[in-house]
Amino acid sequence: MKAIVMAEPGRAEVREIDEPRTMEDEVLLQVRRIGLCGSDLNSYRGKNPLVSYPRIPGHEIAATVLDPGANKEWAAGTQVTLSPYAACGRCAACERGRPNACRDNQTLGVQCDGALTERIAVKASKLYRANLALKELCLVEPLTVGFHAVGRGRVTAEDTVAVFGCGGVGLGVVAGAAFRSARVIGVDLDDAKLETARKAGAVETINSKMGDVHRELLE
Repeated sequence: MKAIVMAEPGRAEVREIDEPRTMEDEVLLQVRRIGLCGSDLNSYRGKNPLVSYPRIPGHEIAATVLDPGANKEWAAGTQVTLSPYAACGRCAACERGRPNACRDNQTLGVQCDGALTERIAVKASKLYRANLALKELCLVEPLTVGFHAVGRGRVTAEDTVAVFGCGGVGLGVVAGAAFRSARVIGVDLDDAKLETARKAGAVETINSKMGDVHRELLE
């Protein structure tokens, strides 16, 4: 099967690779859509210190279950997204219930090969189903990073939240804070992104290229 491989910094190519072999706790997926993250761009440029080459990128994933194997809770044909992170379960962070801060975390497309390929085998416990279109499913992962930040910030309806940068992760913060009924102000250089931020729940927006951000925030 085919995969996109970053052979070295600044060079990507299509390669033939072996079909994935599934373990008992894994499900075989047909990859349908992949989101490209800013970290993927840094990896391509050779600026991600966690990446070694060659590496297959891809951690923002929409896929279809091809073969659930022994995992009967999943049926062939189900559209899914997944968590691309694998914690060790043994380090201090994992033992404190914070696997997102795992010392030995393995992220698809970063420390290990990702999903910019035709098929991939993943642990069934990493899968999520949702009634979303494919292009929406592959946006779940970056948006949840923003929702996680809102949760860590303990945002409430009493708060005013300014979000600097309304890309994928920033929009997750906007939507997450608005969901908690906070007053959200979106800040960006791009009017199109600011318009999307309004649709996601920002009640005010500031184009930082056009004025004094500090003064406008005070107002």
